Amino acid sequence: MPNRPHSGPERPARNGPAVDADRATRCTEAVRDIAEDVVVVGDAFINRASDGAASASELLGFVVMAQGLVEEATAALVVRQRSQGEPLADLAPMLNLTEDRLRKKYDPRTVDRNLAARRRPMRTASASPQPDDPPTAKNSLRRPRQRLACAFTLMWKHSGISQRVLAEHMTIDPSYVSRMLSGERDVSLQHVKMIADTCGGNPDLVKPLWDVATGVQDGGSDPVRTLRSYLRALRYAAGSPSDERILASVQNTVTEAELHQAFEGPGIPAWPVIHQLTTAFQSLPDITRPLWRKARSSVEAVGRTFPADAFG
Repeated sequence: MPNRPHSGPERPARNGPAVDADRATRCTEAVRDIAEDVVVVGDAFINRASDGAASASELLGFVVMAQGLVEEATAALVVRQRSQGEPLADLAPMLNLTEDRLRKKYDPRTVDRNLAARRRPMRTASASPQPDDPPTAKNSLRRPRQRLACAFTLMWKHSGISQRVLAEHMTIDPSYVSRMLSGERDVSLQHVKMIADTCGGNPDLVKPLWDVATGVQDGGSDPVRTLRSYLRALRYAAGSPSDERILASVQNTVTEAELHQAFEGPGIPAWPVIHQLTTAFQSLPDITRPLWRKARSSVEAVGRTFPADAFG
């Protein structure tokens, strides 16, 4: 019996999976994080490679870390391409793989799990300098621990009490207090609270600086609130300059509206604004940038669900 043609309408061949906007967004954010991690690993690699005493195994460790980051970024980009409904044929030649091989190698669910479980390298070189580092760099006073020390010093001076009285309240030696105020000694969270309480200061103006200086990350916090709290803390450590003084210090490259947005919202201003403010507050922009990335992504995610004026 001869085969009869199908009487129904002909269906076009499916070129790829359905679009998954949420997965594409997660992959985009993962790529941003990985790009920042590449810089962290690269900086550490450069520092150690410049040291003739560094062993081959230590340096090779950085190479392996970099290779792992490249593979993670590749997986995220391939899955994002699929999740956006775009053809893998655009990526296959660059990776010297077939489209079928890309689909099998980078399964979206597996990549999701791997990205969710990935651990980020610590930014020890820039975020937490060692106590015995010689203060020869021009930006030594701009590092997180020195910003924390400046905030403590201001809080102490405004209190009007002596270092000896402060030390008595903290039940520690006055010389230890002196070294904490100068940034020569690590400060515990308990010390943060004790100094603020004894000096009658606001611990919320110091705690964000301590978080950054010690590498503490609160995964459950609001990224927008975290960025704004850090900016307020930097402003306090810089002597609480007025709006007029800030705008003058950045030579009016930031508008009054952008300055207000950075501290109060709504939303988060573009990176050049945050870069200028961070510099004006005598800090390092590369410390603030990851905080801005997370805050910006959070605002963008909310904006896809709610109108722009629904958050501030």
